[in-house]
Order: sequence, then C-alpha cells, then structure tokens
Amino acid sequence: MPKGSMQKQKLLYLQKILLEKTDEHHGLTIAEIITELGRYGISSERKSLYDDLRILEQFGLDVCRTKSNTTRYYIGSRQFEMPELKLLVDTIQSSKFITRKKSLALIKKLEGLVSEHDGKQLQREVIVNNRIKSVNEKIYYNVDDLHKAINSNVQITFKYLGWEVNFGSSQKIVKRERRNGALYKTSPWALVWDDENYYLVAFDENADMIKHYRVDKMDEIKLTDEKRKGRDMFKKLNISRYTNSVFSMFGGTETEVTLSVDNSLIGVIADRFGTDMFISKDSETSFRVNLKVMLSPQFYGWLFGLGDKVKILSPASVAEKYIYHLNEIMKIYSEQ
Repeated sequence: MPKGSMQKQKLLYLQKILLEKTDEHHGLTIAEIITELGRYGISSERKSLYDDLRILEQFGLDVCRTKSNTTRYYIGSRQFEMPELKLLVDTIQSSKFITRKKSLALIKKLEGLVSEHDGKQLQREVIVNNRIKSVNEKIYYNVDDLHKAINSNVQITFKYLGWEVNFGSSQKIVKRERRNGALYKTSPWALVWDDENYYLVAFDENADMIKHYRVDKMDEIKLTDEKRKGRDMFKKLNISRYTNSVFSMFGGTETEVTLSVDNSLIGVIADRFGTDMFISKDSETSFRVNLKVMLSPQFYGWLFGLGDKVKILSPASVAEKYIYHLNEIMKIYSEQ
C-alpha cells in the first residue's frame, strides 16, 4: 500500500495500538508508539504524534499520561470496566444453554474490549457443580430467530425434539423428532429464562391456549408470512406468575392451593413465587399462603423435598392426589 495511503490510516492504527496494548498498568512511550506504528508500515514523528493523540482525545478517547522519568500514554476508562467483563465471563461460563464452543468464542470477543494484558484476566474457568453444557449449537441462533418473529409479528413453524433411549447396538440416549417429524405451528409472544433454560411462550391456535417450548429442543425454525394470533389471551397472561407456577416449565392444570408452611421456609416460598403474595398466621411456628400452581409431578416432587414442614390444606382433592403419589412410591420399595 502506498505510503500516503497508510498515513491517512495513521489515526486508526494509533487508536488500535492504544486500545490493544495499553491500560492503567501498561503504558507506551512515544518511542514505543512509533515502533508499533512501524509494524504497520507507518512512519511517524514525535511532533505529529502529539497532535494525533490530542485529536483522539478530542474525539472522546480517554488518553491518559503517567509521568516519571518518561511519559507513558495509556487508555483510561473504557466502555466496560474489568469487574463488569468478569461478571459477563462468569455468566457465560456457567450458563448451561450456551455450548462450550460458543462460550469460548464469546469470551474471546469480550477480551477484545480490553487491553491484551487485561484480556488474560478474562481467561478464567468458572467451576459450577453438576453443570452440563448444552451441545446444541443452534440454540444461539434459535433465540435470534424467535426474537425476529416476535418483532415482525409473525407465526413460526418448527420441529420439536425429545429424548429417547436407544437400546439397539449403541444403547445411548438420543434425540428424536416428536410427532414423527411433523411441523409445529404457533404464534410466539415471549422468551422466558427459567431454571437456566430458555422457553418460548406461544399461542397454539388449534388448542386455543398458551403453551411453552424449550428453545434448545426446537429445530428448523421458519418465519411465516402469517400474522400472530392470541394477542388478547397473551395480554391477560401474568408472565411472572405463569413462570413461577409452572415448576421447571412442566405443564399441568393451574390450581389455587392453600399451604401451611413452617416459618423457616419463608425464603424458599419467596424465592419460588416472589414476595407479592398474601400470607396469614397459621400457628406460632407456621403461616398460611395461597398460591396458584401447575399441578404436575414436578410440583409434588418440589413439595416432597420440603418434607414435613409443608402441608396441603386445600383443596382436599390436591392433598388426596399427593397422598396417592406418596403411596405409589412406597409400593415400589415395599415390593422389593
């Protein structure tokens, strides 16, 4: 490239050098900056560099100076501070739905927002017990497609996958297309993050109801030209309550239940259902609370985990069904 052309790019490369190679603890002298510019085939003089640095400052770049025996130049404040970037890295590393490959790619991009010296601090491995990374690379793009459909106010089609046990020669857990590969068609209204998974909340016209789908199990998502339906039904939906009442997003019949809960579990109830609920005193050691929940095996499993510190007061049919589940479990062990 001709010398004159490179001189026109001098300011751009000067900014690149400062952003990549300097920070609060690593500055460059004018002589070192001249050397770095030379690596790009750009010659420079001290006097012109002072003018260039002043222009970058006027443009908004936070060019700082440290003076000792020699003046060194470095970038001070940036768009993101290191604690913010470390938080983002930790979130990406510990997120179950982001694959390991995509995690590394995202963290590499975050490293580009700081100097090469600070970038090494972002190369950290977050240890999270019992955390299995997703193997579905498509989820990253599924989320983007679903946002596009929601913003474009159109319906989508997709295939839905489920897990099956293959007892053939491989004897592995494999994914299979539900409905024998037939397309699902629905109106997407919201994306919900729950229990470290993404879910699509959508209106199913055929069933005339709101349904939800695990985004990592959706495949071959296509946007249609048909406008979304179910707007009125979605407007009536309290998405926060819906998320809290559907345990791990497993469906069931929504029912209002009254529980007697030991006072020591107030934090557990608040974490699960939020603090916007009515509670009353049941005894000196317990309180009553009315909750709308989805009656499902997951609800009863959650209830069982709380042991004898929670009791279903009403409706009686829910308590009876819980007793039935407990008896069925006991039968398994009594038959041994």
